Amino acid sequence: MTKAFASQADLQEKKVSFTKLSDNAYAYTAEGDPNTGVIVGDDAVMVIDTQATPVMAQDVIRRIREVTDKPIKYVVLSHYHAVRVLGASAYQPEHIIASQDTYDLIVERGEADKASEIGRFPRLFRAVESVPPGLTWPTITFTGKMTIWLGKLEVQLLQLGRGHTKGDTVAWLPQQKILFSGDLVEFDATPYAGDAYFKDWPQTLDNIAALRPEKLVPGRGAALQTPEEVQAGLAGTKAFISDVYACVQEGVKAGKDLKTVYKDTYARLQPKYGHWVIFDHCMPFDVTRCYDEATQYPDPRVWTAERDRQMWETLEG
Repeated sequence: MTKAFASQADLQEKKVSFTKLSDNAYAYTAEGDPNTGVIVGDDAVMVIDTQATPVMAQDVIRRIREVTDKPIKYVVLSHYHAVRVLGASAYQPEHIIASQDTYDLIVERGEADKASEIGRFPRLFRAVESVPPGLTWPTITFTGKMTIWLGKLEVQLLQLGRGHTKGDTVAWLPQQKILFSGDLVEFDATPYAGDAYFKDWPQTLDNIAALRPEKLVPGRGAALQTPEEVQAGLAGTKAFISDVYACVQEGVKAGKDLKTVYKDTYARLQPKYGHWVIFDHCMPFDVTRCYDEATQYPDPRVWTAERDRQMWETLEG
């Protein structure tokens, strides 16, 4: 029996939580669906990652309005995936901020990624017709580090290394030791690594750990509210990425083809990680990208709706 493509069989609605981490920081989470971070400053609100459509973003806005009436001035894109950015227009922000690397990825593959992801995740693009034509474009870009002051509250936007994509950005509240990681960190959810840099990702996680965050909002999964939970989130993500890479490297050295390497890697990782959200969705994309990186493609190839289907048919058909 062939598996349903990507997350097309995932139709069950998830329960949303809006968790207060401090007087300034909140996490919008939904049992492994993509998270949104909220920072409430003295004079304005910043949203990190937008949800997939403007209609879905309205639920985030409703919850923000339960805790503050301050204007939502900033939207930060932790990276460029459609499921994270296409809801941006709902917030009517003054500025959309992303790393220059993320901007470059939007130029290179934004349209292809949009078509690819909408095909993979029908439930996560609820009211997709509400997405305005075109892409979500940053109005401000930065390289390395940018500091924004929301009154007296300092927010640092940092590029700590490549991992989930080449443009990954974290939002860091140094006064409160709270970090919003985007998809660099997941918790009880499978890291999607179809656009990843497997060799770099573990070091990037170490760079996050070096900040010593006491609370962390991952890209998927529950908000991590103690240093011990943060450590578990970092360790789990690092273990998964390292295990995929080790299995694929072993197969490549043995001269095995992609399909064989995929079957071997899936069989080895399923007992340890198979209970994580979207495991069956992510594994074909993750192993394909890892095989590419271990052989002849240092940078991720562009996923298109057509390439998605061909790859799935090859590995799961």
